[in-house]
Amino acid sequence: MTPDEYTFAKFSRNSFYSGLNGRLVDMTGVGSGQRIVDLACGTGGVTQLIAERLRGACESVIIAIDQSAIALKQAMEDLKDVRDSAIQFVQSRVELVSEAVKESADTVFFCNAIHYIPDKDALVAEISKTLKPGGKFAFNTSFFEGGQLPESLVFYRKWMLRASRIGRREYGLVRERSEKVESRKHLSPEQYRSLLERHGFRVAREEIDTVQVPIDGWLDISDFEDFIVGVMPGAPLDKASACLKKGVIQTFREMEIETVPRNWLGVVAVRV
Repeated sequence: MTPDEYTFAKFSRNSFYSGLNGRLVDMTGVGSGQRIVDLACGTGGVTQLIAERLRGACESVIIAIDQSAIALKQAMEDLKDVRDSAIQFVQSRVELVSEAVKESADTVFFCNAIHYIPDKDALVAEISKTLKPGGKFAFNTSFFEGGQLPESLVFYRKWMLRASRIGRREYGLVRERSEKVESRKHLSPEQYRSLLERHGFRVAREEIDTVQVPIDGWLDISDFEDFIVGVMPGAPLDKASACLKKGVIQTFREMEIETVPRNWLGVVAVRV
């Protein structure tokens, strides 16, 4: 794999992940005549879920935003047959959303990515400027304080230990110890609520879903650059990815498990 191929795309195609994002879309009640923003749209998985729910809706517009030209090109190809809603593709950083969206939106989606943003206050302020009064901001994340269930911690410890041993034995890798950067510091649901309220939002719905993630999900996340760098900092992507995959296969086999539970936080907030 080349560095450009260590993306979130493989993981995003897992059916449990699509189901979680579809649930978030349903929680907002998107409908006819709305302007809807899909932030960090990637290759368009969530954009497609929104379009499916707008089938038959009149005068709806979806604005799909991502900073990757490669991802947007793939999204345009995959969604070229969508006819019910107009889809506009915009290359931009999510932190500049109010500049990228020229007219006020009814709903902004940001799926499983808010935890990457270092300055979350600045982001939420931008999203607030993008929305109409009464507009909705919906996001979800599995990287929050409470995402890991206590009973799954032994899995993570065993996985990382085995991946580290494989790295030393097969590739001569020495794991670096580093402080968490701001974007990797997980917020609690209460901290997210406070963040939203600081910028004029009222939380309308907050749900935590427990999902049983099969081994394919863990193998696919092991091909994602941000995850690799987070758990094996400083290691070459190809070698670290191989270690993580071998390690997770060993761990599933040794623990005799078929899935590992993971919590996802989903929030819908209304701009007051």
